[in-house]
Amino acid sequence: MLIESASLWLAATNCWVVATDAGGPAVVIDAPPDPPGLGKLLARNDLYPHTLLLTHGHVDHMGGAGWMADRYQLASFVHPDDDFLTLHPEDQLTHIFGMTPEGDFAPPSRLDALWDGLVVEMAGLRLETIHTPGHTPGHCCFYLPEEGVLFGGDQLFAGSIGRTDLPGGDYPLLMQSMGKLFDLPGETRVLPGHGPSTTLAVERRHNPFLADLA
Repeated sequence: MLIESASLWLAATNCWVVATDAGGPAVVIDAPPDPPGLGKLLARNDLYPHTLLLTHGHVDHMGGAGWMADRYQLASFVHPDDDFLTLHPEDQLTHIFGMTPEGDFAPPSRLDALWDGLVVEMAGLRLETIHTPGHTPGHCCFYLPEEGVLFGGDQLFAGSIGRTDLPGGDYPLLMQSMGKLFDLPGETRVLPGHGPSTTLAVERRHNPFLADLA
């Protein structure tokens, strides 16, 4: 199993690529608005993207989705509860920067729907979708049970959790969603949307935001 990442764009967002081996098709998890960076990440192991999974609709995670869809003609998946974000990245950028920076932030022309429990079987991989609303209404994590890996997006970080002060954020709901993750084995490795990897067991013991879940 090949799992590679690059930290891209202004927000240092982790883009993950997953493949059974180098030189073949890959599933891409999140697409920051950095086409050169995305291309270099794929070229590093001669991978061809087959499917794009978006953990949520924030522009730092989906701003490169339109470019990827046009460049590689791949399917893109996101939870429909985040359509208000995914389909209108310019609104997010105006909210953050007070303007729309230069660049192509367009979403793909067609988005396929994710939902809780959906098993995505693509490129020789099997990923389970876990809907974890709170950071955004449609936020999803992707679990690779054979490898004991969880692609956590902005739900859970090493020593922290996703912010809930942006439109659609809901702190009590995010904490409720955390319970779904802690049903997984403690040794599950969490590959987040920002920052270094961790494990569920480490976060359960040491993450100051999760004391009430201990």
